[in-house]
Amino acid sequence: MDGNRRWARERGVHEAAGHAAGVDAIRPIVERAQQRGVKILSVFAFSRENWQRARGEVDTLLSLLDAAIADYTPDLVRQGVRVQLLGRQDELATSTRESIEEALRATAAGSAMTLNVAFNYSGRCEIVDAARRCLADGLSIDQIDEDALASRLYTPQPSELDLLIRTGGDQRVSNFLLWQAAYAEFYFTDRYWPDFDPAAFDTALAEYARRSRRFGR
Repeated sequence: MDGNRRWARERGVHEAAGHAAGVDAIRPIVERAQQRGVKILSVFAFSRENWQRARGEVDTLLSLLDAAIADYTPDLVRQGVRVQLLGRQDELATSTRESIEEALRATAAGSAMTLNVAFNYSGRCEIVDAARRCLADGLSIDQIDEDALASRLYTPQPSELDLLIRTGGDQRVSNFLLWQAAYAEFYFTDRYWPDFDPAAFDTALAEYARRSRRFGR
């Protein structure tokens, strides 16, 4: 979900307005994803590197998260969407962690689609944490293989990523789902995230459908 700040600057409004517009853009994409039969949708909301931004901007992002959880959770429950958090929850403030945990509990029975929200997330940290879980579970060196690591990632469901969509014009992964994206197809668009609407999502899916996936073969 890249380009919120640039979207705001080009319109001469405060960066907070860009982040708010970015939050608003999530809902229609989730709805369209359901309509298109997507079973797992992952969004990159806040990286561990984002803590290095200005304190005011970080506070804005955290308050937007709390507001989005309160506003959006009832709709997700009705839609049968299960929310999962990807990231280090233990590093978050107690109030934020409690809001997230409440959303996870409220949507736990959802079976129509899974919405993975990457918050305080790092792809490298996810792999490190999976390795630590292997050690904590008492696995020997010989027992630590791809399956052992994959089963201990933040994503408990099948973790292979089909399509990675990057908005905002940059063409890089930015430490997102590094393990899961091993054989993913990439789609880059110059559109900023607040302007990435269901029609743009459909365009990305159409491009994906035209590709022939070889999985390294």
